[in-house]
Amino acid sequence: MQRDEPRYAVRFSVEYPDRPLDRFSTFFRLVAAIPILIVLGAVSGGTLSWSTEAGTGTAGGAGGLLIVAPLLMILFRRKYPRWWFDWNVELLRFTNRVAVYLALMDDRYPSTHEVQSVHLDVDYPDVRRDLNRWLPLVKWLLAIPHYVVLLFLWIGAVVAVIVAWFAILFTGRYPRGLFGFVEGVLRWQNRVVGYAFVLATDRYPRFSLAA
Repeated sequence: MQRDEPRYAVRFSVEYPDRPLDRFSTFFRLVAAIPILIVLGAVSGGTLSWSTEAGTGTAGGAGGLLIVAPLLMILFRRKYPRWWFDWNVELLRFTNRVAVYLALMDDRYPSTHEVQSVHLDVDYPDVRRDLNRWLPLVKWLLAIPHYVVLLFLWIGAVVAVIVAWFAILFTGRYPRGLFGFVEGVLRWQNRVVGYAFVLATDRYPRFSLAA
């Protein structure tokens, strides 16, 4: 980030594990992550349906990211209720902790509330001063170039995680270059989500992996 450039409203980083990572949990990471993925699905709006001889049942989750309601409040009332904003940020933090665990960047099991090694900060906007009331209607559309770039970046990130998986199994370490790349992809995605869906800022995200 250039010195004269104001900080972006969404900031993300992951502490590099400068220590041997657990090889056993790394090997079985996808299996170990199943319980926390179920929890994440429950709070992200997922549903679980089942059918037995006794009948059928459905269990519903929470609402996931709040998008439409804040959009309407910004559009018609020029307000963004703080508890809606806090819910979105905390859900994003939890989601990122799970993503970092799946990406092998931390061998500690994702917490539902503790920061751990994942740092995501989102500035709460002053709607009347910082946000154009009409822009939320088209932010998802304006972000399309980022979706395209992120598609290719995530393909590269998956390859990087596979390579890191072998590296950790043989050396116990996550190659720092690969770590920085995956961290950058997550940072890029969080900026886009903060702009287009959390509606935290009107400042268009940079096309950059850097902080």
